[in-house]
Amino acid sequence: MATLISFNLATSISTFKSVIPRKSMTKIRCIGWDPEGILGAPQTGHIAKLEFKRHLQKDVKAREAFERQVREEKERRKALRESRVIPESKEKLVEYLLDTEAQEIEFEIARLRSRLNEEFFSYLQLELGKLRFAVSKTQDIEDRVIELEALQKTLQEGVEAYDKMQSELIKARESLKKLLTSQDVKTTLLDMVEQNELNRSLLTLLDENIASANRGNQTQAAEYMEKIRGALLKYITV
Repeated sequence: MATLISFNLATSISTFKSVIPRKSMTKIRCIGWDPEGILGAPQTGHIAKLEFKRHLQKDVKAREAFERQVREEKERRKALRESRVIPESKEKLVEYLLDTEAQEIEFEIARLRSRLNEEFFSYLQLELGKLRFAVSKTQDIEDRVIELEALQKTLQEGVEAYDKMQSELIKARESLKKLLTSQDVKTTLLDMVEQNELNRSLLTLLDENIASANRGNQTQAAEYMEKIRGALLKYITV
């Protein structure tokens, strides 16, 4: 299943050309891994984001409408995912991925990671080879090549991004455990700075734990982690 923690990913995915009668594939953007896909396209510019946040804080109705929209979109995506049956064969899996909504491709890459292996990519490359060297080149064949090339690139870069995210998550968990069990947080932070262990992945994981503690009414634990977060921010650029 997809990990819901977002990480900064320096991955850029090409979209399908408009000539292809498929839903355009998404870009895995630098804003972070968003397998839930409920946030939509990011607003450009830091100022625009701040203005939007201020607007929601001031306007209760706007905030409620936004939250309702997020819930409805999340429910729609959940229903869509539950309605889709993952095929067994590689041939049908290719079509399944081609028919995936743009904002769902990140989630599907995470869900199907074990299926997106060397065998699958070899099959995809073989199909592309057959089409590229076809004796009779029709427009349908040329369109199919463009379609499969775009899918191949999206999946390869998406798998790379997902694997990197998983690696960072493992390291972040180890770092968080080190902080939470430390008898001297300041000294531990300084050691972690030297080891280059402080990053946004750790901060995100810490925020998730703080939110979880608050939901569980674990006030003391949440407050302690908030203090660690404050200390962490002195050594990390977000």
